[in-house]
Amino acid sequence: MKFSELGLAPELLQSVERLGFEEATPVQAQTIPLALEGKDVIGQAQTGTGKTAAFGLPMLQKIDINNRAVQGLVIAPTRELAIQTQEELFRLSRDKKVRVQVVYGGADISRQIRALKDAPHIVVGTPGRLLDHIKRKTLKLNHVETLVLDEGDEMLNMGFIDDIETIINEVPAEHQTLLFSATMPAPIKRIGVRYMKNPEHVSIKATTLSDSLIEQFFVRCKDFEKFDIMTRLFDVQTPELTIIFGRTKRRVDEIAKGLEMRGYRAEGIHGDLSQQKRMSVLKAFKTGKIDILVATDVAARGLDISGVTHVYNYDIPQDPESYVHRIGRTGRAGKEGVSVSFITPNEMGYLRVIEDLTKKAMTPLRPPTNAEAFEGQIKASMEEASSIIDANGLDIYEKAAAQLLETYTAEDIAASFLKSISKDAAAVPVKITPERPLPSRGGGKGGSSSRGGYKGKSSGGGYRGNRSGGKPGERRGGSGSGYSSEKKRGSSDSRRSKPASDRRQGGGDRNFTIRNKD
Repeated sequence: MKFSELGLAPELLQSVERLGFEEATPVQAQTIPLALEGKDVIGQAQTGTGKTAAFGLPMLQKIDINNRAVQGLVIAPTRELAIQTQEELFRLSRDKKVRVQVVYGGADISRQIRALKDAPHIVVGTPGRLLDHIKRKTLKLNHVETLVLDEGDEMLNMGFIDDIETIINEVPAEHQTLLFSATMPAPIKRIGVRYMKNPEHVSIKATTLSDSLIEQFFVRCKDFEKFDIMTRLFDVQTPELTIIFGRTKRRVDEIAKGLEMRGYRAEGIHGDLSQQKRMSVLKAFKTGKIDILVATDVAARGLDISGVTHVYNYDIPQDPESYVHRIGRTGRAGKEGVSVSFITPNEMGYLRVIEDLTKKAMTPLRPPTNAEAFEGQIKASMEEASSIIDANGLDIYEKAAAQLLETYTAEDIAASFLKSISKDAAAVPVKITPERPLPSRGGGKGGSSSRGGYKGKSSGGGYRGNRSGGKPGERRGGSGSGYSSEKKRGSSDSRRSKPASDRRQGGGDRNFTIRNKD
């Protein structure tokens, strides 16, 4: 469905068109008309499906720009998501000129107080800082007409439910509530029942992000083997833009430092970084100054980053829902993506639960050898050499080159040049501190016997990645598309958890209208 068919005001459509959007995503097409009718809506969809516009456009349409009071309130779980939401609302309302202010912890509160005195129409904020402003009476919510709870399940996981209920009680009884969440745990449903009026529940299947566009692989290995295997995969998969997920802040720091030591352009992001540093790292990643972002789940939740080709789960998440959020960073906008998860033997049970959730089996991947990785490095160096030669500007070096040719062969000089621009990553030792293993979840010890082993295709094959021509300096590597097992999966383990998709059905909840389950 086109945005022009959703009943949006001309000034909002103009902003949408300015951003280059024509077709609404499923969650936008199904929720925007309901929200424009003034109904309370619960939108259940994964990250990356366009939720901000889904709640933002109806809220912006209701704003009276002549009324200098806070008419819309958006509660978000993290600073990064709050900032991102504020920026997108600003872009969507560029032509209507709605004033949007963001408030979050870790920033100068006096500056935020001054901004709130300037009477924004919409405030976006994290629960703790919003409560702080409410208590200081620097944020008044008595004119709020639209309340948005974004990433409801993540706010539950972070312990914000009590804060959210306190904030809701500060909002006038007569208001519209739009609740968006990837999953529907009981406390989130209770908010829908207690604080919303006959909410309509629009659900977009979680598996839409992991069906056909994202190739999902796993490598079974020991914890101490992960780093070397991952860097060898980089050399043969040649990812263009990569996110690596680590379980802890220490893990993220060590991985990022190790990658830098081996010559990769990488930086880490987690909750201990200053806000300025976080935004600096994200800007560098979005603008291509770094190729690899290493992140914890919380730091990366809700970030709008386009163009990610590969996601590597250095540590498998304990919560299978987090896996879906992670891999949803790639395979967007109709483009293919690749995810690779490193699984220790005792974590095979977690892999099976994830497969139950996504309704898709992961393909086992044989780690590349050092020789295969080196071949990828040489190919990348040859492409970089070709780019340098094609760029020309070598005239001033020709005299020196002629002198070298009097002593050395052309092959010797070319080999020396390739050596200088290649990096043998394995030559730099990196030690990553072991993390405490996840508690056993069943099915781990027998995992390998039902997975068909790690035999690769003898016909070449390879590690799926982008192999298009590159820009000077971009890493390129091996070709082919295989090294995955051709054997079929074994039957489901009787001890597996019930699929999360079954647990999320909301048909039995009172006051919920279930729509468009597909």
